[in-house]
Amino acid sequence: MSSTPKPDDELAGTEQPFVSHLIELRDRLVRAVIAIGVCFGALAIYPGPSALYDLLAAPLVAQLPHGSTLIATNVISPFMVPLKITLLAGFLIALPVVLYQVWAFVAPGLYSHEKRLILPLVVSSTLLFFVGVAFCYFFVFGQVFKFIQSFAPKSITAAPDIEAYLSFVMSMFIAFGAAFEVPVVVVVLARMGLVTVEKLREFRGYFIVVAFIIAAVITPPDVVSQLALAIPMCLLYELGVFAAGYFIRYSKAPDEGAESN
Repeated sequence: MSSTPKPDDELAGTEQPFVSHLIELRDRLVRAVIAIGVCFGALAIYPGPSALYDLLAAPLVAQLPHGSTLIATNVISPFMVPLKITLLAGFLIALPVVLYQVWAFVAPGLYSHEKRLILPLVVSSTLLFFVGVAFCYFFVFGQVFKFIQSFAPKSITAAPDIEAYLSFVMSMFIAFGAAFEVPVVVVVLARMGLVTVEKLREFRGYFIVVAFIIAAVITPPDVVSQLALAIPMCLLYELGVFAAGYFIRYSKAPDEGAESN
């Protein structure tokens, strides 16, 4: 039985002392914080915290009765809430830089075939999160607020609190941003060998049920928002199943490829 010597480990000799890792981690965190701070400062100057909040509140204000506005029940809310919105917007704008710092920190400890998987996943997960947030803001909010206002009695004057609205918006952004990560989760599970592509196809019917249950739990109790979350999740699941087979072949280790031949 002939045996061929294994090639040298490509990571051999790249080990660094623990202190060096801590120093590099500190530097990466500082750069990420600086990027967020620069974006926050730029947005605070233009268009400004107040304008950003007006932009965020526009889908709700457009559906309120004429003359109705949002209110602040806390003394410092008119100051703190727009600042929180500006910080959130700054973080989203700086997110590519933050994720790059994470990637640059972990990349030296990855094999070349692992890097071929991680980098596309980092980029795609960022884009999918942004798409989910944009879909929620431009489509879901308008339909949900219109649906809710259509059920409001004429004797009730709607005047939502700005802090409650901020909490609602952030929870919806996180829900839709996370839901749009379904293809990334499917690809990772398949690449780690926890499930095969064939099993993912067989699980399709169960996932549809799971998607509607998740949508019913994390969205407001209206049909519009539940359908707006569940249907994209089902479509993105199909996209993930399709992409899983490609990524498994693309990120296969050299010895895995030799064994499969």
